[in-house]
Amino acid sequence: MATNKNQEREAREARNRLKQYNARQTVHTTQIRRRKRDNVIAIAAVLVVAAAATFLQVSYFTSGPGAPVPSPTATAPAAESVGSVPSPALSENRTWTGSLSLNDVDLAIELDGAAAPQGVASFISDIKNGYLVGKTCHRLVDSPGSAQLIQCGSIDGAGGSDPDYSFGPVENAAADDLYTTGTIALARQEDNGNSQGHQFFITFGDSTFPSDSAGGYTVIGKVTAGIPDLVSKIASGGATTQADKSTPPNIATTITAATIE
Repeated sequence: MATNKNQEREAREARNRLKQYNARQTVHTTQIRRRKRDNVIAIAAVLVVAAAATFLQVSYFTSGPGAPVPSPTATAPAAESVGSVPSPALSENRTWTGSLSLNDVDLAIELDGAAAPQGVASFISDIKNGYLVGKTCHRLVDSPGSAQLIQCGSIDGAGGSDPDYSFGPVENAAADDLYTTGTIALARQEDNGNSQGHQFFITFGDSTFPSDSAGGYTVIGKVTAGIPDLVSKIASGGATTQADKSTPPNIATTITAATIE
């Protein structure tokens, strides 16, 4: 009996030791978890504080008291007209009719002084003072579905602009960049709406010219009769691209007459 009691006592002591060991292990594991959690919370807090500090610093120097005071930026003045550009009043805010002959191919024309007063005034002046007659048409483009035009009026017969005569800005450009057959519009330099002058072009097919930073092209009027003859007697001859990438018509073309009323 004594042996059994000793065995029971030892068994109880062993169970107690196991419970104590398990308890110590539980406390140890809990402490480790708590330390990990505390470390995560501490790191997160540091990140939040750093982010808040960065935000406050950026705000201070951009929109807060530390922001730099904006100073006026000089803007280049718009280019002014050059030379004796006629007053837009010359267009009389009305429709003009007349004729233009290229190699004696007669084109009936109509100008819209209300829609493009400055451009029409310039064109009327060029007709009345005799500038246009005798000038060549130095450029022909014949790409059906894209662009079909003949360009005339350069001072040197090769596309040069008159250095003593120019004006802007663009007036009455096609809203959709589509210049329909018979359109009469002023030529200009790329991205320069103040470079309009004596040169103009006539479309003999629907043509699309994408607008640039200056806009589109000033439409001054239209050809009301004669386009088929222009095509058959001049444009049908095509054009040859030169070394300077100009495309003069193969059938040399000159303005032989111009009237307006």
